[in-house]
Amino acid sequence: MSTSPGGPGDPAERARTVACRVPAALCVRRLAPSRPLAQATTAAGQVLVLVPVGGEVDVALRREEELTAVLLVSDRAPVPLRDTLRAQLWLSGWLTPVRPADRRAAALAFAEVRPVAPLLDVGREAVLLRLDLAEAVLREGDRCAEVGPPAYAAARPDPLAGVEARMLQHLDRDHPEALALLRSSVPAGVLGPRDVVRPLGIDRFGYRLRIERPSGARDLRIPFPRPLTCAGQLPAATRQLLCAARAAPARRD
Repeated sequence: MSTSPGGPGDPAERARTVACRVPAALCVRRLAPSRPLAQATTAAGQVLVLVPVGGEVDVALRREEELTAVLLVSDRAPVPLRDTLRAQLWLSGWLTPVRPADRRAAALAFAEVRPVAPLLDVGREAVLLRLDLAEAVLREGDRCAEVGPPAYAAARPDPLAGVEARMLQHLDRDHPEALALLRSSVPAGVLGPRDVVRPLGIDRFGYRLRIERPSGARDLRIPFPRPLTCAGQLPAATRQLLCAARAAPARRD
């Protein structure tokens, strides 16, 4: 069982996973923070951002060749928690428009990882921008990790990132018995009489639980027997965890 906020794995992989999330803020020097129409990190590791034509960022880029910018992406649990924030990612660098000759290829690479409607308006109502990374910083709980641009580009998101929200909501809404079995895997000494155990996340390493306490919280992981390599392995791995939890009382008797 792991108690690290980020858990096992490479910080670059976890940064790429957070980058898949939707809520984002674009902070550009001398401009008010704004929300882009959409953002994505392509399979090749290029950070792309869509902003409205005529917006502050677009107008500023017509005056300057590039802008110093920070893209802040927040990762929030998809189920109700007292504090839903799981991680934040700061992507810092230089913002420039994608050249017309490269626009089609960049839009296709964007759509491959995030097919959003504003891509259809590129060149008319939306501007496609490139963020050339200088630094990536990942914050998980009270820990921060710096990720260099080459490591960020080379990493891949967790293979369960695309199904995690749906599966976690399904667990929380429809399977209280499964959540109770996961809770039973927490050592008795860890839980207090007023503690509440909630689902926090799923990744290739296991299920993450949050213990909500009257005066704080603690995150921990119920690990799979081995890391998963694709989302299709999740049902079998979950059954294996639940079967082990059911058998545990018999082994202790």
